[in-house]
Amino acid sequence: MFATTLEEIQSSAPKRKIYVRALLGMLTLCVVLSAIGFARLSPWHNGLVDFDVFHLVAQHVWLGDADLAYQFEKFRDMQRAASGGSDDFMPWTYPPQFDLLLAPLALMSTGPAYFLFMAATLSFYLIVLRSIAASHFVLALIILLPAMATTIACGQNGFLTAGLIGLACLCFEERPVVAGLALGLMIIKPHLAITFAAYAILSRRWVVVVTAGAVVLASSVLCTLVFGPQIWAALLQSVHDSAIFLERGYYPLYRMISFYAALRTVGVPASAAFLGQTVVAACCLAIIAFACYRRFAVRWCLGLCAILAVSISPYAYDYDFTIFGIGLALLLAELKRGAGESERAFIYAAPMVIGAYGNLLAAGLGTSHRDLQGMDMLSIGGFVMLGLIPLIFAVALRSLRFEAKVLPVSVEAA
Repeated sequence: MFATTLEEIQSSAPKRKIYVRALLGMLTLCVVLSAIGFARLSPWHNGLVDFDVFHLVAQHVWLGDADLAYQFEKFRDMQRAASGGSDDFMPWTYPPQFDLLLAPLALMSTGPAYFLFMAATLSFYLIVLRSIAASHFVLALIILLPAMATTIACGQNGFLTAGLIGLACLCFEERPVVAGLALGLMIIKPHLAITFAAYAILSRRWVVVVTAGAVVLASSVLCTLVFGPQIWAALLQSVHDSAIFLERGYYPLYRMISFYAALRTVGVPASAAFLGQTVVAACCLAIIAFACYRRFAVRWCLGLCAILAVSISPYAYDYDFTIFGIGLALLLAELKRGAGESERAFIYAAPMVIGAYGNLLAAGLGTSHRDLQGMDMLSIGGFVMLGLIPLIFAVALRSLRFEAKVLPVSVEAA
């Protein structure tokens, strides 16, 4: 009954309007309260959270020493000074393109900068999500509300990256140049666009591929001119150091949604966990290849790309789960038709659990990064995804077989 109850919410236009207004009001309130927290006008915002680090990097872009953010020891000192002596540390491994994007935020204090960044990226995500989900927008909002609340709470870029992925999906067939531009901008988090790169190549969408490549190349040249060539050596060193951090469990793995993180938190050695993640990533790419080979409908292919995007890399957080939401929104109509009641209940409930789990634990601890080794608490996202992915793929196969049976009848009748 859980799935049916959620679906009945969107049974009429008046109901949909009421729920959309209520849900958007909740999200707006969350943004406002978080902005107050980031402005240090409330007692519940202590220490540095993700957006604080974004703002700190933006300031150093203007100071001309953004490359210091990629040097862990120096960046630790910067964060300690900014937080008043806290030992919490968040490494910086973003490509310099993201540094440039953040730079304007340093022109205002943290609170207003957070509000501008979050309001703009959330609006972008909601516009794209509504365009994709259409009449299922309310259902998508309800399912994704925990993941969105998590993203708002820490001030991360999950709405920006998911919005870019959604824009690519909307434009993939009819406006491939725009799709390529959106995918090229995913250079700010390239590991989350691997499935789309694979699909674009396998489906021979060369305009998308070339446009995305041109964006990456042009932005890289711009970053080299702005920051100097040393920025790339600093980035590579940071990526190397972060891999060591990940292997040793220094990251808050309970906030991650990868199979690697899930295995590490149940005591699996790093090498074995990485092997498990590699197998999962290979299976995800195999699903994309199979969908291309069997000529799945483009909507199914793009939906699967978005759903699988967060399962490729060992480094994926709960705020990245908004990308999964794009894939779910693309496929909600098909899943509603092709999945049974219990299957739909799991498909609807599991993303809520994944989106809420890490943030609830972090809230209970007082902050998302405090006094915990990464393996002290269980990560569940990777395990839940092991149930979600095969189920959604099974519904896709079921739909494909159904269409294969119906098509000859339709042709004959015509």
